[in-house]
Amino acid sequence: MQIRDAIPDDLPAILAIHNEAILNSVAIWTDETVDLAERAAWFESHRRHGFPVLVAVDDDGLLGYASLSAWHTKSGFRHTVEDSIYLRPEAIGRGIGRALLGALLERAREGDYHVVVADIEAGNAASIRLHAAFGFELTGTVREVGTKFGRWLDLTTMRLALA
Repeated sequence: MQIRDAIPDDLPAILAIHNEAILNSVAIWTDETVDLAERAAWFESHRRHGFPVLVAVDDDGLLGYASLSAWHTKSGFRHTVEDSIYLRPEAIGRGIGRALLGALLERAREGDYHVVVADIEAGNAASIRLHAAFGFELTGTVREVGTKFGRWLDLTTMRLALA
């Protein structure tokens, strides 16, 4: 498996992973799938703002992707980023998320960032464990702030200080 920067040719596979997460999980708190134009705009915005988008690939194709994004848009938060990691369902449990997060944190340390935040649906124990393994600390859980599939969702926030 190889971790590398995403390229525009990766967008159809990134789109498929993204939409699968929308349709079949509570990892992305939206009900509507997106199209290729939306993912292309997302990708271009990341490039323009210097936020990395990484992909994990092997002989089976693109297995997952990870990115850093602004945690909040106000200038006072400019040294804080949020990580996102999404995998093809059949890639879960193979260490791919761990490899992507490790590479993403290396890129965060190379940037002018002080903290990486992970906002995770509170029931996603695997993601919470993954982030904890990299030293993220639990900062709290906000109850019933989102909804999907007819139920209320809790948001757990974790943080990692890079300095």
